[in-house]
Amino acid sequence: MDKWLYRASLALVIIGLLVSIYMTIYKVTSNDSMCLGSGDCSTVNASRYSEVNKFPVAAIGILGYAAILGTLLFEKRNTFFKQNGTLMIFGMALTGFIFTVWLVYVEIALLKAICPFCVTSQVAMTLIFVLAVMRLVKNPQS
Repeated sequence: MDKWLYRASLALVIIGLLVSIYMTIYKVTSNDSMCLGSGDCSTVNASRYSEVNKFPVAAIGILGYAAILGTLLFEKRNTFFKQNGTLMIFGMALTGFIFTVWLVYVEIALLKAICPFCVTSQVAMTLIFVLAVMRLVKNPQS
C-alpha cells in the first residue's frame, strides 16, 4: 500500500469527520454564532435539504467518514480488510462523492447559498474519492 495515498486519505477523512461533527452540533443546537463567514451556513442549515427524514445531513457525513476511517485503520490489521479494504473504500468514497455532487447542486442551484463548512467537507470527500480511485488503480487486487 502506498503510504502517501494512505496518509493523505487518513488526513482528509479526519478533516471531513471533524467538519461533520461541527456541523451536526450546529444543526442540533441551531447556534448561529457557529456560522462563520458569509452567514450562508444558516441558510443551508435551516433549509429542508439539511435533513433526510429528520436526520441531519451532517450526521450522515459523520457515519460515512467514520466508516471510511474504520476501514482505513483496519486495512493493516485484519485479513478481510487487507483483501477488501481498497474496494470498500472506493465504494464508500464513490457514494460520498455522488452525495456531495447532489449537495453542491442544492447549495448553488436551489439555495443560492454557499456554506464554507459544507464546502470544506465537499472538497475533502471529492479528494478522498480521487485518492480512492488512485489506490484502486495501484492495487486492483486488494
